[in-house]
Amino acid sequence: MGSYVNLAYDYPVLGVFWTVLGVFLWIMWIFLLFRVIVDLFRDDSLSGWAKTGWLVFTIVLPFLGVFVYVIARGKGMGRREQKHAQAKMEERTGTSGRPSAPPALPVRRTNSPSSEVRARGDISDEEFRQAKEKVLHH
Repeated sequence: MGSYVNLAYDYPVLGVFWTVLGVFLWIMWIFLLFRVIVDLFRDDSLSGWAKTGWLVFTIVLPFLGVFVYVIARGKGMGRREQKHAQAKMEERTGTSGRPSAPPALPVRRTNSPSSEVRARGDISDEEFRQAKEKVLHH
């Protein structure tokens, strides 16, 4: 009872490396499996029976099913993902995916209310100049 086991010596660094690598690959595998399933349901060119067949294949034989799917239909996965992202962007922004025109520069008004008041003769040029000085220096 006087001796105890130091666990650091029972689990060497190489063992930790292989465990971390295994966990990482397992997580990547889960991501790939879900990506294939999402792609299956997103694809409009497949019939319902074809989608069911691929889904059963990937669930019953996950490793083989996913690898065969990626080999057989992998090229289209990227195009479908890009099309989905573009449709989502159009939905969010309300644009059709083309670059929009730059915003218009503000138009300088030549018929300002003060010039209209002056033109009608309601105030003199001297009163206008005094009001302008007052506004500009305040």
